[in-house]
Amino acid sequence: MFFGSDNQAGASSRILEALVQANDGFTPGYGEDQWTQLAVQAICSLFECEAEVYFVGTGTAANCLALASLVQPWQTILCHGGAHIYMDESTAPELFTSGSRLQPISQGQGKISADQLSLYMAGDAYHPPHNPLPGALSITQASEAGLVYSIEELTELCAVAKQHHLPVHMDGARFANAVAALGCSPADITWRVGVDVLTLGATKCGALCAEAVIFFNKELAAGFEHRRKRTGHLLSKGRVYGVQFLAWLQDNHWLDLARHANHQASMLAEELLSYDQIKPAWPVQANELFMVMPGALVSFLTESGAVFYEWYPDQIAPGCHLSKDEKVIRMVTSFSTRDEHREMFCQLVRQYFERPTK
Repeated sequence: MFFGSDNQAGASSRILEALVQANDGFTPGYGEDQWTQLAVQAICSLFECEAEVYFVGTGTAANCLALASLVQPWQTILCHGGAHIYMDESTAPELFTSGSRLQPISQGQGKISADQLSLYMAGDAYHPPHNPLPGALSITQASEAGLVYSIEELTELCAVAKQHHLPVHMDGARFANAVAALGCSPADITWRVGVDVLTLGATKCGALCAEAVIFFNKELAAGFEHRRKRTGHLLSKGRVYGVQFLAWLQDNHWLDLARHANHQASMLAEELLSYDQIKPAWPVQANELFMVMPGALVSFLTESGAVFYEWYPDQIAPGCHLSKDEKVIRMVTSFSTRDEHREMFCQLVRQYFERPTK
């Protein structure tokens, strides 16, 4: 009953086996090995384009190094108010960018809309050099509310960004889950709609620790190798990343893992929402569930060994209201979530609602 995060799952056995097989023998370091080169080729093939591809070990490093390549220290990075870079990466974005400010432009919605971006760009009076200038737009796919941007939404957002000369970064920590949900080509929701750089996360979807920074706009990659080295994120045994990505992408293994996680989330949501006392804080579109339920049920589940996070009561969908006796929880399914995990959790919920009342 581990629904705290997809980070709490281990690694796919296929990826672990690939690491063991690649462990034998000697190979050049710092990404000059054959596996890293093949992984770069596989990523370019997947996205149907030429790109500059770099590997790091954490999502925070991937996001912050990518953003540092897009902005100047006196600029802002426009993002969602619930974005991981804004809420959960400490001051790493400011550190890596030498001071660029994160500017949230959407609080009450689970995604940034093109209208919100247009309104912000039109409504803010810039008085150089006194005001920071917008320097980039960062989008999370799937979003921190578990919502998936459609091709149309991304097209409109990127069009507004380009109108204002803003490069577009996509935080793809759960990109695989978004692709699985949309059933589209990875290219259709990245460079074809105007995304300049993607941080492609494999760690939450079956890898041990592997993130790729993919520059579709190759000019923006200038200096990235130096930034990566300067910040201590150039791994000497670079094959570790290449091997993981090769195994992850081979035979669409990454999509199989993501589809499984999404399916488990959908099934869990269906079972939970069969109770009138439980309601969704956001629609379930990928592998995250945000549920509003009685606080007493939350306590009962926690005491019974279920693992999840209580969530921010102010980060729920418009029109979704909490009573004083209700709480919001976040649950995340993964490639490791099994039917019995879901069934055990739902059995506890059933047990709670069927208990004798005093």
